[in-house]
Amino acid sequence: MPQRYRVGDPVIFIVSKISAQPGPRAQDVRPAPHGDTYNYIVEKYWRVRELLPDGRLMLMTRRGKTHTVDPDDPRLRGASWWERWFARNRFPALTDSAPGENQPTTAGS
Repeated sequence: MPQRYRVGDPVIFIVSKISAQPGPRAQDVRPAPHGDTYNYIVEKYWRVRELLPDGRLMLMTRRGKTHTVDPDDPRLRGASWWERWFARNRFPALTDSAPGENQPTTAGS
């Protein structure tokens, strides 16, 4: 089976959030049942930093944090050519050592 993602590929990961004040990039905003908060999603613009031996991907955020996700996660997709161009400044630049690099985490935790 061919690799779908390569190191350096820009990807978009959809994160579900809950808060009293959704930010400007919030999509699909819905009020909670009692109206105190909102449920919404935000698209995160990340890059593939590493292909792990077990098949998972290590993704890097703009601030250097890393997240480990399965390549078949339905919240993950490759950026289209339009997104690569239009949102090019939102994707992190790959470097050997990112400033503020944290311990790897599993997305969704």
